[in-house]
Amino acid sequence: MGRYRDEARLARKVQAQTVWVREDGFTVHIDKRFLDLEVIFQFLTQESYWAKEIQRELVEAAVEHSTLCFGIFHGDPSKGPAEQVGFARVVSDLVRFAWLGDVFVLPQYRGLGLSKWLMSIIVNHPQLKGTSFNLGTRDAHSLYAQYGFKPLTQVENRMSRAMNWQDIYEGYGLKE
Repeated sequence: MGRYRDEARLARKVQAQTVWVREDGFTVHIDKRFLDLEVIFQFLTQESYWAKEIQRELVEAAVEHSTLCFGIFHGDPSKGPAEQVGFARVVSDLVRFAWLGDVFVLPQYRGLGLSKWLMSIIVNHPQLKGTSFNLGTRDAHSLYAQYGFKPLTQVENRMSRAMNWQDIYEGYGLKE
């Protein structure tokens, strides 16, 4: 018996929801097949302050390797044409820690409560609900505070390693 012998049992035990629907026609899906990578790439490189220089191949890799990706759609892509209007991704072990990143709602869809709806879905997801979350933000502290996020405590006990774009590009065989 392997050390992951109960993996199938655990997978069956947690029947996580994969789609959420609002009465006004917006949906959230965690099926990565529905994500519009061009919308994500364009937002990150044109609208975000955190990933303006990222290449498309790296956006694709980030989505592929993220534990859960949440796409907000106007319409339901599982039933027909739908426009992706928002996104967030989570990297996690689904037990103790989670990192939330690349959260956005397209400017023309802001003010409709979509970011609050998305955050509620993420923090209440059964495999994320009790985990310790981390994120970085320059301008959305009040949004995240509504969902239990607080400034770091005991920062003297925490460490980080700076991102090095040159090393990342080299690792993927890309040129800056």
